[in-house]
Amino acid sequence: MLMWVAAVIAAITSAGLAPPAADPLTVSVETADADRFAAVFDSANGRPTAEQLQHGYLDPGSYGVRVFTPDRIIDAYHLAEAVAKRPDFYARAINVCLPVVKGTTAELRATYLAFRGLFPELPLPRFYLVVGADNSGGTAGPGAQVLGLETLCGLADTPEKLREIVRGFYAHETVHTFQSAAGMEELDDGLLSSVLVEGAADFIATLVTGRQIDPARATWAAPREAELWQQFEADLATTRNMKWSARKPGTPAAESFNRWIGNYGSAPKGWPTEVGYWMGQRIWQRWYDRQPDKRAAMREMVALTDPAGVFAQGRFQDALPAK
Repeated sequence: MLMWVAAVIAAITSAGLAPPAADPLTVSVETADADRFAAVFDSANGRPTAEQLQHGYLDPGSYGVRVFTPDRIIDAYHLAEAVAKRPDFYARAINVCLPVVKGTTAELRATYLAFRGLFPELPLPRFYLVVGADNSGGTAGPGAQVLGLETLCGLADTPEKLREIVRGFYAHETVHTFQSAAGMEELDDGLLSSVLVEGAADFIATLVTGRQIDPARATWAAPREAELWQQFEADLATTRNMKWSARKPGTPAAESFNRWIGNYGSAPKGWPTEVGYWMGQRIWQRWYDRQPDKRAAMREMVALTDPAGVFAQGRFQDALPAK
């Protein structure tokens, strides 16, 4: 077995609390957490207190809730405050969108079957649907992908659109589970690695689903690629050798990071959310086109052993003279 595959599997299985791997033929949409939130919400007439959310939703929550809590749900008080500000928004998520997501098991299985073809040796994650503070559509942890119902619901104005969005998230977050197990998250050495992590997830998700993950963002960005690259390279210089975790709000480095990544709800004026995902996808596309061994290229997208090398081959050459 290839060394990188062995390392990924070992990392997942040694996680201790990680759930068992999913079978693409029998995997299902696990919505017990969202159902539990809905029960608390309804019993409180749309105004649950922090105590009610703690005891009725968070305390009995699944592994998915535990993955989603840090930096997203945060705690019961933060969640209660978010719900109190927009009770109708959460009511729509429960009453309109939850039944739609429950009906996407076929999309989840089709996505996982495609991943089995790309990465036959890797264990596939369990899927959990939770409710958060409307600050994240999804994340991944060892052996699991977790989606935030209310945020996904807010992105879709029709059931068909929601199904498309959810399938894109199924694919994107699955890639993140592979990356996390391979140690990709430990890179944390600047804007470039963050963009490559997200860009790889979108590139592979597009390959798996057969469609662009965010068509509106791609449509906006494509004709602006040259000018975006000039800004991107300037921001790379500003953030070089600075860890994501060391950003200080209000500094030029933080502004450079947030222009591309982590700006859900706060993108630059006139920009779509998180254009860095598209930029990373474009870097990987140009790099991928140069690789003779496409299977090995897929493994590099998960492991990211040479960010500088990927950037050198995937750079938009029309933006600036080659360095």
